[in-house]
Amino acid sequence: MSLEKSIDDLNALLPQTQCQLCKYPGCKPYAEAIILGDAEINRCLPGGIPTLKALGKATQQDYTPYLETMKDKAKPESIVKINEPECIGCTKCIKACPVDAIIGASKQMHSIINEICTGCDLCIPVCPTDCIDTLLIPARNASEKSTFAEISKDRYDQKQKRLLVKKEKEAIAPPKQAQASDMIAAALAREQARKKQP
Repeated sequence: MSLEKSIDDLNALLPQTQCQLCKYPGCKPYAEAIILGDAEINRCLPGGIPTLKALGKATQQDYTPYLETMKDKAKPESIVKINEPECIGCTKCIKACPVDAIIGASKQMHSIINEICTGCDLCIPVCPTDCIDTLLIPARNASEKSTFAEISKDRYDQKQKRLLVKKEKEAIAPPKQAQASDMIAAALAREQARKKQP
C-alpha cells in the first residue's frame, strides 16, 4: 500500500472539521503525521472516542491509555452563530472558514450556513468585533457523521484547490492593487519627466 493511500485511508476516519485542535492545519496533515509517526492518535477532539478507537485499530496501536483523557477533552458537536447586528463585514471570518460555510460580502452583514458549518471555531479568534459564538447541536448518529464528513471533506478540498489556483495566478500576475500602484507610479514618473523638459 502506498504512503498516499495510507494517509487517505486514515484521513477518511477523521471527522473533517479541519479545526486544527490537533495542532495540524487540517485533517489530512494530521493523518499524514500519524502515518509518519510524528503524532499520536489521541489528538482529534471533535472525533472523540469513536475516532480514537478507529485510528487505533487502523494503525494497530493501543488506544486504551487515551480513553479517560479523551472522555474529558472530546469536543461536542457544534456550529457557530454570528450576532449579525454587530457584524461589520470585514470578511476575516469568510477567509478563515475551511469549508466556505460563511456567506457575505465586504462591508455587508455575514451569515453562517448552519447545515455545512463544521464547528471548527476558526472564525472566532479572527473576528474583530467578537460577534461569533459557539452553539452546541444534537449529536449526529454514525451514518449522519459519515455523510457530513464526506461533504465537509469535499468542500475543504474545493476551497484548497481554489486558493492554490489564486496563488498561482498571483505568482504570474501581481494582484490588481499592485498593478494599480505600478500604473500610478509610472504615470507620476512620466509627469515628472515631462515637467523637467524645457
